[in-house]
Amino acid sequence: MADGGDPIFSPIVLPVSGRKVRNRLVKVSLYEHLATLFGGPPNQYHFQLYSKWSAYDWGMIFTGNIQVSPQHLCLARDLVLPNGLSKQNLKSFRQLASAMRGEREQQPLAIMQLSHAGRQSPNILGGRFPFTRPLGPSSIRLGSSLKHKGILSNLLHRIMFQIPRSMSLADIDDVVNAFVRGAKLAAQTGYDGVELHAAHGYLLAQFMSPKSNQRTDKYSCSPSNALRLLHRIVLVIRAAVPSNFILGLKLNAADYTDSGEVSRALNHLRTIAEWRMVDFIEISGGDYEKPDFLTHSALPSARQALFAEFSRQALDAVESIPHGPLILLTGGLATPAQLHGALNSRHAHLLGLGRSAVLCPDLPAHLKQKCTPDSHIPFGQQPDLGVGADAWHWILVRLPRIKLLGAGVAMAWYVVALRRLTTPGSPLRRPDYMVRGMGGIVWMWAWFGPELSRFHTGTTQPRFLFLSGFVAVAAVVLVWLNVMHMG
Repeated sequence: MADGGDPIFSPIVLPVSGRKVRNRLVKVSLYEHLATLFGGPPNQYHFQLYSKWSAYDWGMIFTGNIQVSPQHLCLARDLVLPNGLSKQNLKSFRQLASAMRGEREQQPLAIMQLSHAGRQSPNILGGRFPFTRPLGPSSIRLGSSLKHKGILSNLLHRIMFQIPRSMSLADIDDVVNAFVRGAKLAAQTGYDGVELHAAHGYLLAQFMSPKSNQRTDKYSCSPSNALRLLHRIVLVIRAAVPSNFILGLKLNAADYTDSGEVSRALNHLRTIAEWRMVDFIEISGGDYEKPDFLTHSALPSARQALFAEFSRQALDAVESIPHGPLILLTGGLATPAQLHGALNSRHAHLLGLGRSAVLCPDLPAHLKQKCTPDSHIPFGQQPDLGVGADAWHWILVRLPRIKLLGAGVAMAWYVVALRRLTTPGSPLRRPDYMVRGMGGIVWMWAWFGPELSRFHTGTTQPRFLFLSGFVAVAAVVLVWLNVMHMG
């Protein structure tokens, strides 16, 4: 259909930076798993991937989460900020920004997402020596609030996630400086802005949640202190970047709605809006203890209902505040009707699409040319994440169930599908639906693209490649034994 009069393709102005978003479609952050093991800068796989998305009419395109601490990765192959802002260190980040903008006359806004995993950074794969404790607001182990069944399940949780070290004031200062350094890097390398990841149980969200923050100092989780760290980071970033630099936040709906604390959430949103420093707030949900943002079992309609209702209240809460942030809704938007419904029902100003952007990278063009506003046909076929062969099923159903890691199957499948888009050339490679749950886990880890590229150019030592292989095989075994049957 033509886009004349279509609200999805209408522009909107970000209230603080004054930048115009040409339409409401946002390719939000996804876990990419494309960097070198133990983290690194953007590489040719990132450049190819984002050049595919930038060829189409997205309003904004976000990077995957870029870790501000090399010792607090998610799953080993994260993008990581460099130690310094030298010309050489900035080169690859500048190339990624260029790939995100593309060669169209009307280019999307390029947004870098900055993250710190905190206590959710796993043992070894998180970029630390074995059994080195990660940082957290308090010394509360991830998963301690869950009820596990069986000795083996509890043992594997203790192996995967260490009791975090409660952060000192100096540690907090270092984290603030790391986020500010990331924003400066983004401004220097051509990005239009940054999004601070304060959702999904990562460090900034940990300071805002009573289940991970039991501090009694000025960074406690009390109503007057819960946003102190976030406010400090926002304040310093705004002072360090140009006035037209975009600054957004990702917040967690599930942290509030699951415990009936909607009023606390709305108070947080109003407080953030009153800072008059934030352009948008992305509403998402879940963490590694309750991973709504990862699970395949949660139907899109259910996720949409959870986040859309919260985002509607968020929109009402901030719209009365001058220069209040726009609301970006992410989760469960899988059909044209859902996109139009979210705008028409005032659930959001902006529409975030992640997995649909993998299934249908040319989604904006598809929406313009082939879809009617009331269409309930999904943008792409959902994967079948069953274990497949009966032999595998017989083995897997007899293994101990570990709730905490159960969402990894869907994430792994989308990582493999996303990787197909990194193939050089113009044709879009659609997902391989012959890959199911088992294939997703195996092929996510049994991949050494960056290491092999560096090995062929003589910049990687053979022993590092061997170590990479060893870690990858160990990860496959661990995740396979404890995640696969939970899909």
